[in-house]
Amino acid sequence: MSDELKRMLEQVHSGITTFDFEGKETPCIVIDAKKYGVIRAKIEGQPFSVNTDLNILQDGLGNVFVEVVLSFSIGNISEKFLINAKTDLKFFEALATTSMLVLNSPESQYGKDNVIAIQLPRPEKAHDALEIIKSALIPKNQ
Repeated sequence: MSDELKRMLEQVHSGITTFDFEGKETPCIVIDAKKYGVIRAKIEGQPFSVNTDLNILQDGLGNVFVEVVLSFSIGNISEKFLINAKTDLKFFEALATTSMLVLNSPESQYGKDNVIAIQLPRPEKAHDALEIIKSALIPKNQ
């Protein structure tokens, strides 16, 4: 395993999951309770939008990581999460299906308590990303 791959694996966000929300599998990023509280406090009761970038990093050997960058229109909030697409492909499949993702606290029940739901402004980005991820997960040297 290369040093670069080890470094990437060490940076992967561990709170990646999906949950059933009104019959749809919904992608969820669980963040530290304190950080979650700060974000909620800054956006609570205000209209906001979130620019969502999916930066795909691949090595040609079947390892794919996606840096999810969330930039909120208010509160000077920008968050980055590195996701291992090999182990969390279901997250990206759900993202392409629902065109939304949820930020949640580990102290909340998924979909039951207050969550920060983020609707993707351009759903095609998630579809395109999923196709790139799936093709990149197949090692090119086979």
